[in-house]
This record gives sequence, C-alpha cells and structure tokens, in this order.
Amino acid sequence: MNKKDLFRTKSIEDIIKESPDDSHKLKRTLGSFNLVTLGIGAIIGAGIFSLTGLAAANYSGPAVTISFIIAGIGCAFAGLCYAEFASMLPKAGSAYTYSFATMGEFIAWIIGWDLVLEYAVGAATVAISWSRYLSKLFHFYNINFPAQLMMSPFESITVDGEVIHGIINLPAVFITVLMSLILIRGTQESAKLNNIIVALKVTVVLAFIILGWSYINPDNYVPYIPENTGKFENFGWTGVFTGAAVVFFAFIGFDAVSTAAQEAKNPQKDMPWGILGSLAICTILYVLFAHVMTGLESYKAFAGEAAPVARAIENTPYKFFQQLIIIAILAGYCSVILVLLLGQSRVFYSMSRDGLLPPIFSSLHPKFKTPWKSNILFAIFVGLFAAFVPVTVVGEMTSIGTLFAFILVCIGVLILRKKRPDAPRAFRTPWVPFVPVMGIGVCLYMMYALPVDTWIRLVIWMAIGLVIYFIYGRKHSKI
Repeated sequence: MNKKDLFRTKSIEDIIKESPDDSHKLKRTLGSFNLVTLGIGAIIGAGIFSLTGLAAANYSGPAVTISFIIAGIGCAFAGLCYAEFASMLPKAGSAYTYSFATMGEFIAWIIGWDLVLEYAVGAATVAISWSRYLSKLFHFYNINFPAQLMMSPFESITVDGEVIHGIINLPAVFITVLMSLILIRGTQESAKLNNIIVALKVTVVLAFIILGWSYINPDNYVPYIPENTGKFENFGWTGVFTGAAVVFFAFIGFDAVSTAAQEAKNPQKDMPWGILGSLAICTILYVLFAHVMTGLESYKAFAGEAAPVARAIENTPYKFFQQLIIIAILAGYCSVILVLLLGQSRVFYSMSRDGLLPPIFSSLHPKFKTPWKSNILFAIFVGLFAAFVPVTVVGEMTSIGTLFAFILVCIGVLILRKKRPDAPRAFRTPWVPFVPVMGIGVCLYMMYALPVDTWIRLVIWMAIGLVIYFIYGRKHSKI
C-alpha cells in the first residue's frame, strides 16, 4: 500500500472545474436570504428553551447571557473558517470537500464519515425530542396517544404507579419520513417551508422577549455573576465559561449551510452571508432571550426544571404562551431535521461523486434534481435510530461529531494559507492564524468535556468507517 495515495488531494481548480452532467447536477435555487434562514433553521432548536435554564441554574446565574456571547464568539471562529472555504470551493460536501483539497482523500473520508454523526444521528436526536414535545402538546388538548408507541424499547415511564415500557417511537419515525419526502420534492420547496417555520419560531422568540421585558424583576439580576462555590464550574467567571461550554451546543447547525453551496445562486458572495449572518442573528436572539428569562424568574428556580421557559412565563399574565412555546419548539425541530437531512445527503452526494461511496448516493431524481435515493436510505437509517435508540446516546454522538468537523476545517484554513496563499478567496478569514487556532482550541476543550463513553462510540464508529474505506472507497476512488 502506497501511503502517499492515502493523502492524495484534489486541487482547488479541479474541484471547481468539476461539472457533472445533467443527471448529476444540483439545481442552483438558493439566494443569500434563503441561506441565512437555512442557518437559523438549523441553529434555533429547543436548545434555547432548555439549555438556558440549565446553564443559569448550575453554572452561570444571570450571567448566562455572557455565556451565550462567549459561545457565539467560539462558534464564530469556526464560522469564519467555514466562510472562507465556502467562498473558495462552492461545492456540495462542506468539510468533506474542504478536507479533500487540503489534507487528502483519507482525511476527507474520515471527516465525511464523521459528518454522519453530526447530521444523520443529530436528526435522529431531534426527531426523538420532537416526539416528546408532541406528547406534551397532546396533553393540553386531552389527547392520549399510547405512551409505549412514543418511546424506544430502552425507555420507560411511570403513569399512576404503573411502569410503561416503550415499544417504538412512531412520531419520531413519522417526522423523519415527512421531512425526507419534502427534501425529495426539491431544495427550493424545502427552503420555502423552512422560511415559514423560521418565521414562526423567531416570532415566538421575539414575542417572549417583547412581552416578558415589562415584567422583569431587577432583583433577579443581583448578583449578576454569583460568587463561586469553590468548585470550578459552579458560578463565578469559571462558571460563566463552563456555562458557555454547555450552551455552545445550542449553536450547532450553522455549518449545514455550507453543504448547500452547489445549490446557491452566487455561492462566493452568498455563502459567507449565510453562515455568518445566521450565527450573528441567533447570538443576538439567544442573549436577549436569556436576559428576559433570568429577569422573570430567579436562576435558582430553574434547578432541575424540565421546562424553564414555562416557569418564567408564570410570572407574566400570558399563561397561554406555554402552548405557543411548545408549538414553536415543534416547528423549530422540523426545520432542524430538514436542514440536517439536507446536509447529510449532500455530503454523501459529494463522496459518491468521488467514487468513495456507491453511485446510488449521487443518483438524482429526473424531475426534482435531488439525491432522492440517498434521501430514502437516510429516512430509513435515521428513522430506525429515532425509533429504537435512547435520546441520550444519539445526542452526545452528535456533539462530538460536530466538534471534530469544526477542528478539521480550522486546520484546513491554516494548511491552505501556507500551501496556496495566492489562491482566489472571495472571503478571507481575518486574523489568521489567531482565528483558526482559537477555533481549534475552543472545540478541543468542548470535546474534552464530553463523557468517556462518547469517545468510545466515536472510535467504534470511525473503525467501521475505515473498514468500508479500505474495502470499497479506496479501490473505487476516481483520483
């Protein structure tokens, strides 16, 4: 085996020149506005509604607003690196394509396989949570859907003293299949639906901020940064930074914008706007939301609270808002699933075009020009995960996969600045090497904070990927 073959790269020029025939060509239908809303759709999930209370109660206190700013800055480091690559290589595939141009085929395969953890497994995580919030909405209207059909076989709940064991999570399967069918119908149609959903959930978030602002109790902000308890992570400035690590995961998803580069009308201009614009808007919304939430209720009251926003709303006359919050979460989850499934199919589309995966993943629908066979396969794969795997397992796998991708993109910018300093860049990451080095450092810290068993699952998943690469991918590679 020639080791050099493992790290053979595709030049930037070759990647840009690649022009698939009509049967393999994605339609360019997305403008900068659609890309920004695509990013917002992926970022704003239930994280803002759940992680805010957790971080405030256990780590940051009212200074959770500062935690969100720190986390947003940390994401911006990676976002700036993504924006440079997206403007240079406006192709589907995101971090996979960028790695191929900088670190070679073997590393590109690793990152492409890793992205399954972020996109496909992440979609399963969100689908499971969607099912749980749907159950809460049913309760408001006295609709009793069988509990055993809303949980995996490894989960159970106690109702009136009776333990009910799960059989299958049917709502999670339903929403996964529905979003996959919408994606098959076309990217433009999917973007239109995403725009509607984004408008709905942003409206609810803004309504909470505006309506709740008048009922803020200034005493709840004293002290703004609670005194450290003696433990590193409990309050004080160290607690604020630990809180940033917790809420960091509320930002995950912006990188999915870069997977749609080949469907953007003007990718060199629009991709940086989509990535950085969605990050900036979500950071502002998060900070304002956290400020109002911790102003309506003492941060101490959020300890162990499963629905902290509902607790905060009780201090306003707008009790009906609890139902609207759940509806916003359900809508938000739909757009997150949509964008994650979009990202996954586009990464596998690029890997299939390079010969590393079977041709089925780059086969486009004759009318809709979408990778419909890939969408169907992932509807089955993600649906099975959502139906039978507990949410805690898939959630942590999503986090570590995402952070690993961020690190490789930041490294890629450093390599390409040294190897190809004069290559055309419609957008240049500022303050290199400071920005990519900080991106690497922040993401490594977040990975370090994850449980050991999550690392074990990552190693096992990568081992499976390596077997597939050496059995199929390396032999069928087109370079």
